[in-house]
Amino acid sequence: MSKSFPANFIWGSAVAGHQVEGNNVNSDTWFAENVTPTVFKERSGLACNSYELWETDLDLVAGMGLNTYRFSLEWARIQPSQDTWDEAAIAHYEAVLDGCKARGLTTVVTMSHFTSPHWFAKLGGWLNPDAPELFARYCEEMVRRVGSKIDYVVTLNEPNLPRLLSWIHLPQFVRDLEAATLQAASEAAGVEKYRLSNVMLPAEMDAIGDGMEAGHRAARTAIRVVRPNLPVGLSIAIIDDQVVGPDASVRDRKREEVYGRWLRVARDDQFLGIQNYARNIYDANGEVPPPAGAKRTHMGEEIYPPSLANAVEYGHQMTGVPILVTEHGLSTPNDEDRAAFIPAALVCLQDTIAKGVPVLGYIHWSLLDNFEWIFGYEPKYGLIEVDRETFVRKPKPSAAVLGDIARANAI
Repeated sequence: MSKSFPANFIWGSAVAGHQVEGNNVNSDTWFAENVTPTVFKERSGLACNSYELWETDLDLVAGMGLNTYRFSLEWARIQPSQDTWDEAAIAHYEAVLDGCKARGLTTVVTMSHFTSPHWFAKLGGWLNPDAPELFARYCEEMVRRVGSKIDYVVTLNEPNLPRLLSWIHLPQFVRDLEAATLQAASEAAGVEKYRLSNVMLPAEMDAIGDGMEAGHRAARTAIRVVRPNLPVGLSIAIIDDQVVGPDASVRDRKREEVYGRWLRVARDDQFLGIQNYARNIYDANGEVPPPAGAKRTHMGEEIYPPSLANAVEYGHQMTGVPILVTEHGLSTPNDEDRAAFIPAALVCLQDTIAKGVPVLGYIHWSLLDNFEWIFGYEPKYGLIEVDRETFVRKPKPSAAVLGDIARANAI
C-alpha cells in the first residue's frame, strides 16, 4: 500500500550554472581551472552546454514528471565587472524562468552556487570587508528584475563545505595543491589574495565564513525589502553523523564546527536547504569505518538510505524552520544503485514527515552528469547521461523511478 507525501510537495532536480552551462569565462573558478598548478583535475570547458540547451533540460525535467527546477544565476555572467550589468545575461535567465513557468515548474533559484565573478575574487572574495554589501547588491538587483518569477531563493550553496571537508581525511598533497592554486591565481591576477568560495586555506576558513554569513544576512534583508513574501534560505551540507558508544564528544565537536553557525543563522530564514549524501560514524576517538561489506559510492562513501531523513530531522530540530531537501544523490556509474537508493531514502523521509517534521520537498542532485569541481567529469551524479562530445542527453532508469514517485506524490 502506497503512502502519499504532503499536498504541493516539491519534486525536483538540480543543476548549477558553472557545472552545466559552459564557457563561464568571467568567473573565479574558470580562472583557477586555467592557472598552473591547479587543483582542478580538468577544465570545465563547455560543460553540458546548458547555456544553449536549457530548453532541452527543462523539457526533460517536466517530461520526467517533476514539478520543480533548481538552478543558479551566474553572478559572473550577470555582473562581469563591478560596475556592469550584462543585459543579455539577465534576459537569458529571465527566459529560463519563463520557460519554467510555461512548463508548470516551481523555481528554486540559487544566487551563488560556489562561483563568484573574477573581479570579486581579485578583491579577496569573502575576505573583503565590502563583500557582503557587494553580494547583497547583486541579489537585490536580480530580485528587482526577475523576482516575481522566482518561488524560492537560496542565497549561498553549502557555505560550510570547506569546513566539512576539513573533517574528511584528504591527502596532504591535495591541501598543498589547493594552496598552490590560490598562490598561482593570485600571481596571475596580479593581486595579493585571489580567493575562491570553494577552495580555501584552513587558516582562512573562519574569516571567510564570517564574510559569507554577513553576506547571507545582507542579501536576505535586501531581498525582503524588494519582495517581502519571497521565501529566502541557504543550503548547507549535512552528514548523518552517528555515534557508537557513550561518548558523543567528537561527533558534537564536528557538528558545532561544521554546522553550528549556519543552523543558528537559518533560524531567521523561511526554510533551510539540506544537502545530504552520506553518514559518518564516530566514537570517543574519532571516525569509525563503515560496517564491513557496506556498498560504497564512487567517492568512497557508504550507501546508506536513512542518512537523508536523519539529516533532515537534525536540521529541523536545530532550527525550527521548514526543511527543503535541495540536494540528495549518489556518485556512481552504476545507475541500478541510484534507482534503488532513491525510493529507499524517500521511504525514510516519509517516516520523518509522519513524525511532524515539516518538509517542503525533495530535489535530487543532479539532473545531468556534469562538472564536479576539482574532480572534473569523472563522478556521475546525474539522472541523465550527457555525451561529452555531442551533448546528447539520455535519461537513465533512475529518472523514471523518481518521476513515477513524483507523479504519484506517493511511494
